Amino acid sequence: MYDYADEPRRVILMIDSKSFYASVESVQRGLNPLKSILVMMSTAKNAGSGLVLAASPRAKQLFGISNVTRATQVPIHDKRLIIAEPRMNLYIQENLRINRIFQRFTAEEDIQPYSIDESLLDITASWHLFGQTPDELARQIQLAVKKETGIYLTVGIGDNPLLAKLALDLEAKHNHSLIAEWHYEDVPDKLWSVTDLASVWSIGQRTAAKLNQLKIYSMADLAHANPYELKQKMGIIGSQLFAFSWGIDRAIVHQKYMPKERSYGNSQILPRDYFLQAEIEVVIRELAEQVAARLRAHHKQACVISLGIGFSFSENESSRRSGFGRSLKVEPANGNHEIITMALQLFREQWQHQTIRRISLTCSQLIDDDAQQLDLFDPELRHLKQQQLDQTVDEIRQKFGFTSLVKLSSKLKGATAIERAGLVGGHAGGNAYD
Repeated sequence: MYDYADEPRRVILMIDSKSFYASVESVQRGLNPLKSILVMMSTAKNAGSGLVLAASPRAKQLFGISNVTRATQVPIHDKRLIIAEPRMNLYIQENLRINRIFQRFTAEEDIQPYSIDESLLDITASWHLFGQTPDELARQIQLAVKKETGIYLTVGIGDNPLLAKLALDLEAKHNHSLIAEWHYEDVPDKLWSVTDLASVWSIGQRTAAKLNQLKIYSMADLAHANPYELKQKMGIIGSQLFAFSWGIDRAIVHQKYMPKERSYGNSQILPRDYFLQAEIEVVIRELAEQVAARLRAHHKQACVISLGIGFSFSENESSRRSGFGRSLKVEPANGNHEIITMALQLFREQWQHQTIRRISLTCSQLIDDDAQQLDLFDPELRHLKQQQLDQTVDEIRQKFGFTSLVKLSSKLKGATAIERAGLVGGHAGGNAYD
């Protein structure tokens, strides 16, 4: 057994708002989130081929609906089923409201929002003020949030963030109390027995397949594998997974993570399958302009441009390829023309007329934009003039909104920038409280 004597022992809560989007919509309709039969998906034009964004527990149970169910598979004619349009502004407001409730039970710096429906709380210094055990405090938080928002919470309690997350995902969601507590000593009994590796946080289907190739079929197998071989075969992720299999996580909640290197990017799921080059390239141009504007807003230039293309479902099945991704090292740039030109070059070099459904563009290896390299062979300073034009357009959009000034190409068939300008997190913002 591993000697945990030198590992941090804190009291960490990982709290999940159960079926958050669907629960918020249910509460707005005066329904019990655990009993309502509701799915959230866009009913707008071209959305019929999209995916369900959220479903209530009862809808999942009755119809087998999940967050990857296609909209065309939803039994929309069943009178029991409520179809809700996305309202991302509302969900953000409710998330902030719930996190303000958490601040009654621990210091603000000891709260780390993990996603829009999950938060980490370090209650090491405060739990004893609210009861005899951390479990009692978890219950008080559940009751406070349920009373004030109508949302049910699931809580994992652990000696570190990893154990709290594992307790949440692998046990709490199945307990009547929606609470579970894991300590280092519980790892052999509770974690090693897991054979569905993809169900464990941070592993996923592809990583599970790689582990299977190494004859690792359970968390116990992973814990007793050779860590040096894991690192050799899988890189740093192999070492991380080995530590996870023993419940090791030395992260401290109040020590916020700062990435060593930033990047700026944008991606989108297309509203339908795209197969015409002209339509695909319109979207790539729009994405490139948006990313370039973000670079300029942060006074950065990119030295690497990366393009990702995801094929449609039918293309994926026929070619057995999910898409492609390529990167290009370039001279430092943040102008629309340069970013667009390089993105289109990457696309044209790799695309072989496949039908696509997803596009992503990322600019990385950033440097400060504190100097401008002039071209001796450009006596009319066209590059400098283009930069000034880009900055002028940025200023107008920042003041009056993106749609105050758009290119004519954004009115062409297939363009998405205007429609997406009003979205929040890629979905309809809606009015917070209709």
